[in-house]
Amino acid sequence: VTLVESGGGLAQPGGSLRLSCRASGFTFSSADMSWARQAPGKEREFVAAINWKGGITDYADSAKGRFTISRDNRLNLVYLQMNDLKPEDTGTYYCVKAWRPRPRDYWGKGTLVTVSS
Repeated sequence: VTLVESGGGLAQPGGSLRLSCRASGFTFSSADMSWARQAPGKEREFVAAINWKGGITDYADSAKGRFTISRDNRLNLVYLQMNDLKPEDTGTYYCVKAWRPRPRDYWGKGTLVTVSS
């Protein structure tokens, strides 16, 4: 299993970023996927999840109304569209092969998002 995130970077408060995760090594179209993040000095936390077919999603309260998770099963990609970014969204964002990320699941190496003016 390989998960490779991309799309992180520096954004201003109120700005947007779109993260992508390319998956390989397993049957992507049968797997629930999620995004998690870790802010500096904090524990990793769940951000958003999408079921295998893409018809069911779930979000952390902090992400509701601002973030959108989606997937393309033809291309083995999962996305996280992040709008109205806030400084507290700063952190490393991870793609996880799971509905709810746990340490024992497969994680990518992460992509850094920094929200600052």
